[in-house]
Amino acid sequence: MTDPIRVAESSNTDAQRFAMWVSLFVGLGMLVIKVGAYFLTGSTAILSDAAESVVHVGAVGFATYSLWLSHTPPDEDHLYGHERISYFSAGVEGGLIMAAALFILYESVPELWAKSEIQDLDWGVGLVALAGVINAVLGGYLVHLGKKENSLILEANGKHVLTDTWTSVGVVVGLLLVIATGWTILDPILAILVATNILFSGYHLVRRASSGLMDKANPTQDKLIRGILQDAEAEGICRFHELRHRNTGRTAWVEVHLLFPLESSLQDAHRKATEIEQRIHTALPGEVIVTTHLEPQENHRAEHLGQMGPSHIDPSA
Repeated sequence: MTDPIRVAESSNTDAQRFAMWVSLFVGLGMLVIKVGAYFLTGSTAILSDAAESVVHVGAVGFATYSLWLSHTPPDEDHLYGHERISYFSAGVEGGLIMAAALFILYESVPELWAKSEIQDLDWGVGLVALAGVINAVLGGYLVHLGKKENSLILEANGKHVLTDTWTSVGVVVGLLLVIATGWTILDPILAILVATNILFSGYHLVRRASSGLMDKANPTQDKLIRGILQDAEAEGICRFHELRHRNTGRTAWVEVHLLFPLESSLQDAHRKATEIEQRIHTALPGEVIVTTHLEPQENHRAEHLGQMGPSHIDPSA
């Protein structure tokens, strides 16, 4: 008999992989358009946009591999699976974005004092604008799908595509000013502004990846989980302590100790624990794995220490 949950997971995985392949091929197309626009015009600003597209294609290629690896099942060497590559992928993408920004600055600053010749700007502006519109649609789709499927790889890639879109918008606006005023110095100035913008974008991606790899707690996730457990306490179901949780890029892992009255039967405590686990599953997006440890409420501290007896009971615990 077919498991509907596994079928749904497989369908979601296929949708994510399809989205990444679309992103890769569209990225290649945008790169061709922007490089063509640069050779047509000689614009430093367009070169900056094309440089980011080069980085984007490389980053998407690595992200596509990372998405495949993150969905491979656990093995003897990786008992928790391979999902944490999501953060590594986001960090690599952020680092490449920052490298592109530094390259743009390297190319653009000398142009402030050079008398560069720019030509065929009408065609150049048109090609960059076309690339920007396509990237806006693709980026919005990737971010939406990434949040829906709780996929950091897709979301990071989508944000990179949207950054590329804003870069194109800035280039178009700037070159229109060059056409209107004839001030060619606006071209390198615009490229420097673009580089500064994407430098910060790359920094934020690296920072988020670093936070994930270091298991930094998600405040929103923490509030949701604690709210569920505190509601259980208010309903008299159980008490809790030792709550820990993290996100591996696609899956939320939650561990908590649930404290039940000593006279509770194992069957009853297990049923109530399962109910709480289900509440957490429902509240959190994406895949969720909850592990609960059941303890007697009256002397759980003593049991942790390997000591039993009323003298070790802490009524405030």
